[in-house]
Amino acid sequence: MFSFNHLSAQPVIPVRIQYSGGGDWYGNKTTWRNILSKARDELSVDAGEREAAHRILDAEFKQYPIAYISGHGNIVFSDLEAQALRRYLIEGGFLFADDDYGMDASFRREMKKVFPELNFVELPFSHLVYHIFYHFDRGLPKVHEHAGGAPKGLGLLYEGRLVCFYSFNTDISDGCEDAEIHKDDPQKREQALRMALNIFLFALLN
Repeated sequence: MFSFNHLSAQPVIPVRIQYSGGGDWYGNKTTWRNILSKARDELSVDAGEREAAHRILDAEFKQYPIAYISGHGNIVFSDLEAQALRRYLIEGGFLFADDDYGMDASFRREMKKVFPELNFVELPFSHLVYHIFYHFDRGLPKVHEHAGGAPKGLGLLYEGRLVCFYSFNTDISDGCEDAEIHKDDPQKREQALRMALNIFLFALLN
């Protein structure tokens, strides 16, 4: 059984990024409630009930070990936000980005402000994020068709460390919403929750 006692005296929760630009940063309202519940049940981690939400420049932002960003629309980081997010990630934070469908171009553009020297790379199916708890031998599960084709798990690696995991062309967050939203395909929901749990665990241990 994993032990998280060394991580924090407070329950572990992620922070949802409130960004500018007009995109719906606030979507997928039940996603993290369900991920954190699964983390408590299956990992025995002291996880909170739901995520926090802050702007990158808020003093509280850097207190959280995992940051999360999602949405359908435009994302904009100010220069100061990009600099602060870079420091957060270099100093040990982790960013889970999930494309709800429509944020890809702006997210990639803004992450170039954060790490101009880095490019997203597709992670091999052998990567630990796909095997740290549950095994996903073919990579990300597919939740929504969106643009069609296979989903991609993309990463930014800073000095060899994965600082950002970007799930593209699947919508893991939507798959983790409440059961009634996915009552026609509960197995798809379970696969999304298992992948999200892998990402959560990887972020805490790496």
